Amino acid sequence: MQPIFAGLAIAMAALATPAVHAQTMTPTLDFATADAIRDRCLAHAQEAGHTVAVAVFDQGGNLVSFARDRTSPAAAEVALWKGRSASIYLHSTRETATWNVPTAPLISTAEGGVPLFTREGVGIGGVGVSGAPSAFDAECGSIGAEAAGLRVTPR
Repeated sequence: MQPIFAGLAIAMAALATPAVHAQTMTPTLDFATADAIRDRCLAHAQEAGHTVAVAVFDQGGNLVSFARDRTSPAAAEVALWKGRSASIYLHSTRETATWNVPTAPLISTAEGGVPLFTREGVGIGGVGVSGAPSAFDAECGSIGAEAAGLRVTPR
C-alpha cells in the first residue's frame, strides 16, 4: 500500500509543478570579447600617440572590461560614463548628446561612447573611451569593436 501512496504523491507533485518554459538564448558580451575591444582600442591610441581610458559594458550596463593608460582619474570616469550610456541606450554618445534630455538617467552628452551590436544587429553592450579628442575617442571604440567582430551600428 505504501508504494501506491508514494507513487500518487509523486504524480500529484509533478502535476502541481508549474510548466517550465523554454528559454530563448540571446547573444551576450563575454570577457574575452570585451578584453579584445579594450586591447585593440588601447593599441590604436598608442599608435596615434594618445593615452586613453577604455570601459566596455554589457547590455545591462555592467562593466565587463576596463583599462586606464596613464590618463587622469577624470578621463577614466568619463570613459565609464560614455560606455555605460552607449550600452544602455544602444546609441552613440554623439547621438545622445543631440537628444536634448541631459537629465535622463546615465545618459552621456560627450562623444566617445559607441554601442556594440552583433553582426546580426543584436545590441550587446557599449564601449566608452576618453582621454583624446572626442572624435578620436569614438573612432578608437569603433576600431576596437570591429576588431572583435562586432558592429557599432545596428543592421
